[in-house]
Amino acid sequence: MKRMAGMVSVAAMAVALAGCSSGGDDSENSGAGIELTVFAAASLQAAFDELAEEFAAEHENVTFAPIVYDGSSVLATQLQSGAHADIFATADESNMQIVVDDGLVAGEPVTFATNELVIAVAPGNPYGIESLEDIAESQDEPDAPVVVMCAQEVPCGAAARNLLELANVSLDVASEEQNVSAVLSRVVAGEADVGFVYRTDVQIAAGEVEGIGIEGAEENPNVYPIALLQASEEQAAAQQFIDFVRSERGASILGGYGFEAP
Repeated sequence: MKRMAGMVSVAAMAVALAGCSSGGDDSENSGAGIELTVFAAASLQAAFDELAEEFAAEHENVTFAPIVYDGSSVLATQLQSGAHADIFATADESNMQIVVDDGLVAGEPVTFATNELVIAVAPGNPYGIESLEDIAESQDEPDAPVVVMCAQEVPCGAAARNLLELANVSLDVASEEQNVSAVLSRVVAGEADVGFVYRTDVQIAAGEVEGIGIEGAEENPNVYPIALLQASEEQAAAQQFIDFVRSERGASILGGYGFEAP
């Protein structure tokens, strides 16, 4: 994807960005503040919480409203219905394209990370699952594992179905969740034995689940784009946060949670 084109003049952007710097200026000295609202895919929660905290620490006049995390399709629908946000980050390109097609994005979205789907199981892998085929075969047993995944319109659900199709495997799914955090929570709570989540979710779970690699997942990663929204009244500051997410420091923070560079 091409880097997002600015919607203001270079001079106006420079002046506005100066007001976001931590070096001190009339805006900061007068106590004027900027609040940014971010809509982001559920899988980004831990990483974006840290990114926002560090950005705000470096830009004293910028704060963040509580970041809204949910399935990318849910967030796209909310934006279409008139919800306000300055920045939108999704776990796939198709849900981003929905808001682009509706004219809600200023310029072009840009990619900033990739992620990979894995199978989440309880610690110790009690069903001995090592592949999608193992899940299918285990469902014929009397004590079959309970399988959950995201709904098809959610990126993690679309990715799971794509990998199942590539492997020519079909599964009986107990429930379809609206975001990947809900899938992970059900496996952690013991309400499900098998769930399809991202590699980053397993890392964040810190031993509460084990992650089993899926054949073909590495070659079919989820791509994460981020965009400045047309309705934002703080486009200069929002663009600077996007630039921070895509910076070397931003990539380091994302990498710490298991995300890969695009």
